[in-house]
Amino acid sequence: MTPDRKGAAIVGWRHSPFGKLDAPDIEALIASVAQGALDDAGVGAADVDFVTVGVLNNGFSKQGFEAGLVSAAMPELAHTPAMHVENACATGSAAIYAAMDFIESGRGRIALVIGAEKMTATPNAEVGDILLSACYRKEEGGVNSGFASIFGQIASSYFQRYGDRSAELAMIAAKNHVHGLSNPYAHMRKDFGFEFCNTISDKNPRVAGPLRRTDCSLVSDGAAALVLADAETAANMRRAVAFRSRAQVNDFLPLSKRDLTAFEGARRAWAKAKEDAGVSLDDLSLVETHDCFTMAEMIEYEAMGLAKPGEGWKVVREGVTRRGGRLPVNLSGGLKSRGHPIGATGVSQHVMAAMQLCGEAGDMQLDGASLAGVFNMGGAGVANYVSILERLK
Repeated sequence: MTPDRKGAAIVGWRHSPFGKLDAPDIEALIASVAQGALDDAGVGAADVDFVTVGVLNNGFSKQGFEAGLVSAAMPELAHTPAMHVENACATGSAAIYAAMDFIESGRGRIALVIGAEKMTATPNAEVGDILLSACYRKEEGGVNSGFASIFGQIASSYFQRYGDRSAELAMIAAKNHVHGLSNPYAHMRKDFGFEFCNTISDKNPRVAGPLRRTDCSLVSDGAAALVLADAETAANMRRAVAFRSRAQVNDFLPLSKRDLTAFEGARRAWAKAKEDAGVSLDDLSLVETHDCFTMAEMIEYEAMGLAKPGEGWKVVREGVTRRGGRLPVNLSGGLKSRGHPIGATGVSQHVMAAMQLCGEAGDMQLDGASLAGVFNMGGAGVANYVSILERLK
């Protein structure tokens, strides 16, 4: 595929470690990746036409106006238009798509996208309440375990309809932790093994519904940045990753209006992205998907078309999504192992996929990776983003 002249491509990136970081705030996290991404792309601050900054915040910090922090973190960008973007846990992808819209409108050639979140300085109880902003509080805000309770309800409904799949959820957790061992940026580089993930214990307690601690992604700090360029400019860069397609589809925010056991918005986003790209799942080398909870990854198998409704558990049992399987999913360790600093996640997923396509993923590298899918969602399958990426040069 040859992108049109104005199509945006990824031409550089930088990724911080994810975890409990010394960086005191969003300003420091922005500074840790912005210049590095420009250096990686081989462009200067003067070349940047637009900046998007993806940060959830919503109480993680009293400092808002995150787009204004770009000038504090990197004075060379003080006079460059910058915009803060937020779309729950899909904030990073929303920031990427906003920058792509800017480039593809013809208003500029190069954009810098930064995703970041500082979460670990906030007490756990407050973290849980902040994250509930991604649910419909009028109906769902009275739960005790934050967003885990939302996915606990989803898991309970799924189990009631299709049977107890706790073991398969543990297999997903164990898979992603094994994959994360190879990711130098990952928050939790440890192989917990299936038995630990599948057993309720003092170190792996039940959190909400059937979900255990190992079924839940990590509260993390971190940042990731990428540089986008229009196709003509990207053709002169040392490497470029094109978007063969991209799709965003929303769904109802109130869970009461939806089938809890299916992500209809995600299914529609995947269907549109595959159709627009002219590909099937069999054409993809790998997928980076949004495993905020293991239950999410299982339902996402069904949404992307790897399994029929209610049969996502078969995918992990058969080893389809492991390294060496038919379609490896979350070779980076996913949110489960890599971590989930909200604003950084979608940007991180695209960076991880681009690294694979360019043969720059180090120990994570999948031989012959040529086409990658990325799925990032906000809320419980409410804001759904799917990107199909391929190497342009």
